[in-house]
Amino acid sequence: MKEFKLENEPKTASGFKVPDHYFDAFSAKVLEQIQEKEVKVIPIYKRKKVISIAAAAAIIIAFLIPTANHYYKASKELDESTLETYLAYQSTLNQYDIIRELDENDIDKLNKNVALENETLEDILASNPNIENLISE
Repeated sequence: MKEFKLENEPKTASGFKVPDHYFDAFSAKVLEQIQEKEVKVIPIYKRKKVISIAAAAAIIIAFLIPTANHYYKASKELDESTLETYLAYQSTLNQYDIIRELDENDIDKLNKNVALENETLEDILASNPNIENLISE
């Protein structure tokens, strides 16, 4: 490949050209075009209105924060029916899996909540033909 030397090659002229005496009066032209902007003065009585609006907004937000916090906290809790429906429709979950996850405190709570009367228990046993299955479970 042929060597390329920048110093020896003919140089191309730039496509841009500055008009004659352009920069002589350039700074004067720029200063003429720049106009000083007036500073806007806000009276004191209008400032009080803005401050009072900001204070009212802060008070409203302070009252809304506990309400919003309670709303979001309540929506994340599970109710008993949702949990029961979820457990009922899980095909891989059986009673022994649930029993394995319970500790002594949970079992004590379950015993306190279950209050079966003798008549109810007798009706269930009398109406169910598979008593052996109930006894073995």
